[in-house]
Amino acid sequence: MILHANIFGEGEPFVILHGFLGMGDNWKTLARKFSKSNFEMHLVDQRNHGRSFHSDDFDYDLMAEDLKAYCDYHNLSQITLLGHSMGGKTAMLFASKYPEYLSKLIVADISPRYYPVHHDAILEGLSQLDFTYVKTRLEADQVLESYVPDNGTRQFLLKNLYWIHKGELGLRINLETLKENVSEVGEALPIHSIFKKDTLFLRGDKSEYIGNSDEAIIKRHFPNSKIITISKAGHWLHAENPKEFYDAVIKFV
Repeated sequence: MILHANIFGEGEPFVILHGFLGMGDNWKTLARKFSKSNFEMHLVDQRNHGRSFHSDDFDYDLMAEDLKAYCDYHNLSQITLLGHSMGGKTAMLFASKYPEYLSKLIVADISPRYYPVHHDAILEGLSQLDFTYVKTRLEADQVLESYVPDNGTRQFLLKNLYWIHKGELGLRINLETLKENVSEVGEALPIHSIFKKDTLFLRGDKSEYIGNSDEAIIKRHFPNSKIITISKAGHWLHAENPKEFYDAVIKFV
């Protein structure tokens, strides 16, 4: 099965991988700007997310193979690959396994190291959305609020809502599989994985996902990498400071 993607623009292929519980469409505004610099944009939905296929299996090896199958299906080579958070982990593994597919790699606010599970409250909140009773986006927001106090995070999560048919809402994500396999999201890049081409790591100055202590492990896996800090931004740095994020990426590519 081939991953779903929103494709637009003309030029060199530029593939974007979203984070956990996200979808390619989260990147549409920035991608429209990137496309004006002669890029064909591919906003990919990873397995169990967005409009892509659902599977009981979920880990980074599978997601890297999904991306290879996607590139082969669309005859993509020498791609610019950008991944955020979970998408950044997929991108790092794909780049180390299949470097010949890439021209440049961009990783947004994630390190190659292991991260402990920290999505419990979000997944519990999403599990409480009983669409027998929840009939509007507002009602879903009210249920989630008890578990996810931050409004911005809730609005991000609520983008997963869609109408299965008139009068019945559902979630695009495969929630059960993601809950069962949530520990996979924090897995470290395999110790021998190395990518020697140009790599840019972007981190938010308010985020703790890439700290100063991560610089050594990043250099070990990505010897030709540099790290740039985006100001006034947390983990969703591309949404919180899109101008600075865009400028850093365009300068790199």
